Amino acid sequence: MSAFFITSHTPNHDPKPIVYALTVLAFLSVGFLFLLPLVAVFVEAFSKGPAVYWGTFRDPVTQSSILLTLKVAALAVPMNTIFGVAAAWAVTRFTFPGRRLLISFIELPLWVSPVIGGMLYTLVFGLQGWLGSWLEEHDIQIIFAYPGLVLATVFVTFPFVARVLIPLMESLGQAEEEAAVSLGARGWQVFWRITLPRVKMGLLYGIILCNARAMGEFGAVSVVSGHIRNQTCTMPLQIEILHSEYQFAHAFALASLLSLLGIVTLMMKAYLENQTTGRTLPEVPERRRHRDPATPTP
Repeated sequence: MSAFFITSHTPNHDPKPIVYALTVLAFLSVGFLFLLPLVAVFVEAFSKGPAVYWGTFRDPVTQSSILLTLKVAALAVPMNTIFGVAAAWAVTRFTFPGRRLLISFIELPLWVSPVIGGMLYTLVFGLQGWLGSWLEEHDIQIIFAYPGLVLATVFVTFPFVARVLIPLMESLGQAEEEAAVSLGARGWQVFWRITLPRVKMGLLYGIILCNARAMGEFGAVSVVSGHIRNQTCTMPLQIEILHSEYQFAHAFALASLLSLLGIVTLMMKAYLENQTTGRTLPEVPERRRHRDPATPTP
C-alpha cells in the first residue's frame, strides 16, 4: 500500500482537489496583494473626476517632480549599466583575488535598507560629514541637491544589471570568445562582436528593472533630498507631500503614473524573460536513432 501511495502521488500527478485549491489560493493572494491595491489607486485617482486628475499634471510643482525623476534616472541608469557590464565581464571571464568579495559588494544594496544608504551619503557628503567642510569651501553641494539624488539612486539600483548579466554570461560560457581570441581578436572586438550580441536581451532586461527601481525609489532619496519643492522632490516624494496635505486625489493621480510604469515594466520583463530563455536555452535537434526495423516503436 505504501508503494502504491508513493507512485500514485508523484509531483506530476497531484490530486485534483489539491491542484485546484493551490491555484485558487495563488490567484486570491495575487488579487488581494497586487490587483486590489492597483485598482484602488486608479479609483482614488479619478474619484474627483477627470478634470482633477489631469489638473494634477498641470501643476508646476508636480511637473518639476516628474522632470527631476527623469533626470535622475537618465544619469543613474547608464552609470549602473556601465558598471554592471564591467562587473559581469570581470566576474565571469577572469579569476582574481577578491572575486567573491566583489560579488558580495554588488549584492550589498539588496540586504541594506535604502534609508541606511542615504544616511551613509549624508555622513560623507553632508555639511557635518567627513567631506562637508571641504565641499563647502569649494562651493560644491551634493546633499540636498541633484548629485545627492543621483548617488542615492545609484546605490539602490546598483545590483540590478550585474545580477542579471552574471548568471547569464556564466550559462553561455566562453568557448566562442576563446576561439575569437585564438584567431587574433582583441578584447574590445570580442566584447562588441561576440559577448554583447549574446547578452543584449538580458542587458536590456536589467536596464528596464534598474530604470523602474530608480523612478520609484523613496527611502534613500528621501534622506538626501531635504524635500525641497521644485528642486529635490522626485515623484515618490511629491506623492508623500500631497498625501500628507490631504490632497488625496492628486496624490493618487501621480501614483497612478508610477503604477503604469510598473505595469509596463512587468510586461516588458515577461517578454524579455521569454526572449532571454529562448536564447540561453537553444533547441537541440533531435538525434536520429538507428534501430533495427524489426524493433517495435515504443
